[in-house]
Amino acid sequence: MTSYETLLARADEETLGRLVGKPAVGLLRLLDPKLTRASVLRRVVTDLHEPSVLLRDPAARCSLLMLMRPNEAAAFVQDLSLPGTPTNHVDPYRQMASWKFRAGSKFEHRLGERLGIPAVSKVPQKAHYEQHTLHLSPQYALFPHQRDAVARAGFALAQPPHRVLIHMPTGSGKTRVAMNVIADHLRHHEPSLVVWLAYSEELCDQAVQEFQRAWDVLGNRDLPVHRFWGAYNADIGAARDGLVVAGLAKTYSFGTRSIRALASLGDHTSMAVLDEAHVATAETYSLVLSVLSDKGPNTRMLGLTATPGRTWNDIDADEELATFFNRKKVTLRIEGYNNPIDYLMDEGYLSRTSFRSLFYDGGYTPSDWDLARVEESLDMPAHILKLLALDEQRNFVIIRELEELATIHSRIILFAATVGHARLIATILKARGLDAGVVTGETPRLERNRIITRFRSEGDQPQILCNFGVLTTGFDAPMVSAAVIARPTKSLVLYSQMVGRAIRGPRMGGTSHCVIVTVIDRDLPGFGSVAESFTNWEDIWEETI
Repeated sequence: MTSYETLLARADEETLGRLVGKPAVGLLRLLDPKLTRASVLRRVVTDLHEPSVLLRDPAARCSLLMLMRPNEAAAFVQDLSLPGTPTNHVDPYRQMASWKFRAGSKFEHRLGERLGIPAVSKVPQKAHYEQHTLHLSPQYALFPHQRDAVARAGFALAQPPHRVLIHMPTGSGKTRVAMNVIADHLRHHEPSLVVWLAYSEELCDQAVQEFQRAWDVLGNRDLPVHRFWGAYNADIGAARDGLVVAGLAKTYSFGTRSIRALASLGDHTSMAVLDEAHVATAETYSLVLSVLSDKGPNTRMLGLTATPGRTWNDIDADEELATFFNRKKVTLRIEGYNNPIDYLMDEGYLSRTSFRSLFYDGGYTPSDWDLARVEESLDMPAHILKLLALDEQRNFVIIRELEELATIHSRIILFAATVGHARLIATILKARGLDAGVVTGETPRLERNRIITRFRSEGDQPQILCNFGVLTTGFDAPMVSAAVIARPTKSLVLYSQMVGRAIRGPRMGGTSHCVIVTVIDRDLPGFGSVAESFTNWEDIWEETI
């Protein structure tokens, strides 16, 4: 039977170019015409695409299967056809081109088997080793600034109206602080239900893992953890004790289908925790939050964020967020420091960060109409991001910068302008001999986990992770020491989240120094310092506890 490797070996430059992508081939030709040879393109396809993932793309699958010899194609169709499916007098190439199937289906499994392609490998689980020492060091310890935040947040939640926002920079341990507050609450209230809400699957998964670590040490009883996001469907309407970790969008849909079930959850909720709390006042989530927080007069509402505002310059939206939390905010208080980020860097909790601008003054020039749309929009319009992603000279500058960083740094993140942009840059880097991966919202979950797990692994060989839209929150890779922000944004929240992926210091398992390179495009807005963002919204929070 003809194998995937055999088909790939038969592919000419034109076919391989389709698999790699026209923009990538054009940029490769600009860098070095030799990089468009079939041998190089074949290596790029092999390095960049898992065969099982490539076969899910109808166009890519068709390009490969059309390389079969006539007798091979006829036998292949005959072998894969379901019982009762007519195959005589049918063009096998046309039949293969018409195949449609679901990811994970039996047909996909059989197709991969016949082509000698193994199933997508699962992410290996980390081994768990028991601690057998008798020293008295706590296993879920807090640094002094974290202990202070826990104490002040607990005090604020005990006072009516029982709402407070914890404002701590990314990388300073706000999730660990929150888990201590939750554990204290659950120990003193039995039975008691805490609901943790987050807007992404990564954040939900991270919350469960962190609570497991915390409750193993701080817990006082057996406790259920109810998961309700993605494919998880715990019966949260019947939950009475423990922790519910739920996706905001899924909980909203749950409430619109059965307001009674959501009300039942609210009746038994004694504390609601909102991760990335700057989304608290978004209209989509108001139903969920109002039901959970207003059902009982003593229900606690705890918010967590690194940016206590929804925008950079929309004072009304930021006022609404401050009002939601009764203008009560717990922030880090460090004697002798006006800005806690300076202290966190001095003490090694955050990396010493060098902000550098990569100015680009060529290619796409925004029109007056474009600039008007930028002015009116909350963030950069999608059509502008798409135009920037296709700018060959801009991509050339970005690639040169990444190659230079890879001579010094072992783990680098690129925040691309679009999904296609992330794939394009990863493709070129692969062709240039660098170890590059790509993750986007379209990357299958198992494949995304495999790529991220490899990126997190130890080793000095430089790795570059190109992404769009999935690594701004819920992603922890402490050894990242450089980030290139090639996605222009008006959102100070988004910019701070991107910067936060690279600034974890040595005391938090990260690096002592990091570099943030921001691509600055002519006439488009941008930011340059995460320290300034920490104090941007201070004027709307009247009471810092």
